[in-house]
Parts: sequence; structure tokens; C-alpha cells
Amino acid sequence: MRNKQVIIKKAKEIVKKEADELFALQKKIGDNFVKAVDAIFNCKGKVIVSGIGKSGIIGRKIAATLSSTGTPAFHLHPTEGIHGDVGFVTKNDVVIAISKSGETEELFRLIPSLKRIGVFIIAFTGNPLSSLAKQSDVVLDISVNEEACPYNLVPTSSTVVTLALGDALALCLFHLKNLKPKDFALFHPGGNIGKKLLTKVEDVMLTGNYIPKVSLKANMKDTILEMTSKRGITTVIDSKKRIRGVITDGDLRRLLEKRSDIFKLNAENIMTRRPRTIKKDELAIKAVKIMETYGITSIPVVNSSKHPIGIIHLHDLMRLGIV
Repeated sequence: MRNKQVIIKKAKEIVKKEADELFALQKKIGDNFVKAVDAIFNCKGKVIVSGIGKSGIIGRKIAATLSSTGTPAFHLHPTEGIHGDVGFVTKNDVVIAISKSGETEELFRLIPSLKRIGVFIIAFTGNPLSSLAKQSDVVLDISVNEEACPYNLVPTSSTVVTLALGDALALCLFHLKNLKPKDFALFHPGGNIGKKLLTKVEDVMLTGNYIPKVSLKANMKDTILEMTSKRGITTVIDSKKRIRGVITDGDLRRLLEKRSDIFKLNAENIMTRRPRTIKKDELAIKAVKIMETYGITSIPVVNSSKHPIGIIHLHDLMRLGIV
């Protein structure tokens, strides 16, 4: 087996090198960054991110982050761009061109076409004196003192810095647009993000005959039958159909520990008064938080008159990926 401590030490050194470069990037953010944010914020078209190799991979991530936070963005491969794909770029767009050296041949061959179209060009480069920098409207410095690679060759620290700068751009724009979680959810309708931010209680609650109900005076036999057929819980309602309490299988277990004559009791005697409830237009994730806070697995859904109109169960939320 290889020396575990040597591997751990080396990994920590690599992470520290990259963290040090991120700290250095923080000090470089200034007026040019503000100009880049303003250009994209006032953009009437879309953001085109272009780079090749590792810069291209990071560029795709930056474009994806911009799009997911409300700024339409696409990645343009420089080689494909000079062979026709530049046709989808318009003068209303903003281009982010990424090149560590600022002398990437494929990217530099694309720049004249972009200049003729009339787009605003933001350069992400490690060389502020490069050819790319000289052809751009705004230059953002992504230079690093040292790659995490032992020979200072493999793009590591530089890709981390580039990605962080792209994240900073995207999230500053997200802040300026004053977008809310519900807006963010619109860009993520699938997956867990969309489920958590878009799914409402009414979308997952059980209704109709699936709502467990017994009256205040219901005997224990009827109460237990209702609970066992409706997933271990029942609401207790008064003569006006308003919820007055709930009984769970946990309540029954605790009751049996205290007394043996439970069949002499009725629902009103053992119910939990003032139960936790929720409205149908609340987000389902709020129901999850209530369940986690109070250690419960089901919540009755009520209307403004306190009538139970549904029931929401933790297992259903888990099955849907909301938890």
C-alpha cells in the first residue's frame, strides 16, 4: 500500500496552492470587473463564451451558470466558429473570450469576425498584454503565480481561478436582476432544484377518501381502523368539519405504555390538540422543514376555515426527490 500520509500531504498542498490563487484573484477584482458586469447586464442579446481545450471546458460551465441564473449564454467553439457557427452571433451580443496565454491561435482567428459584427468583447486572460487583450473591450486578469501541477504545466490553479471569476460574474448579475428563488426555479424545472422550488403542497397531497378523519367522539376501534387504513394518522374533526387535533401511531404507543384501558377512551381524549398544519399553496419543501423540526411524518392540509382538504406524507416527498 502506498504511503497514505504522503498522499494526504500532497493533496493538501495542491488544494492550498489553488486556494492561494483564488485569494490573489479577489484582490484583482476592480473597475474592469464592474465594466464587464455592466456590459452583460445591459446586453440586448445573449452572452457567447468561447475558449478551447481546458478553457473551453471551463467556458461551457460559465455559460451554463450564466444561463441558470437568468443570463442567456452559449458556448462557441472557436474552430466551429470560424467555419460557420459565428453566424449565430449578433451585434447585440457580448462575447467572453477565454485564453490563459491570450495567444490561442483558434480563438485569435475568430476575433476579427467578432469585431466586424460589432460585439462587446470581454477577455479572460492571464496575459493583459496579449494579442487577445489588445483586441478586447475589457480585460479580466486570470493570471496565476503557479499551477498546482509540480511542473507548472497542467492547467489547475488557472482553471479554478477562471471558473471562480465566471461564477462571480454570473452571481453579481443574478443579484443585480433581483431574482428570487422562484425565478431561479424556472431555469431548473427538472431535478431536485426544480422539485424543491416549484412543487407545492397541493401537487403532492392526498385528497378525498385518502384524508383520514374521525369525529371527536369516535371510539377507539373506529379510530384505530381509520389510522391503520390511512398510513398511521388520522385527523379529528368537530361537528363543523374543522380540524381539532390529530392522532398518530406514536400517540397510541405512548398511550399504551401508560394505561391498558384505551378502549374506554374516544378520539377527543387522546388527540394532540393544535396540530401542525399547512396550506395547499405553500411549497412542499416547507412541509419537509416542518416535519424535520417537529419530528413528524405527516401534515394535514387545511383551508382558511380549518377544514382538512388533504394530507401530505414524508414518504411521498422522499419518493419524489423533494427531501
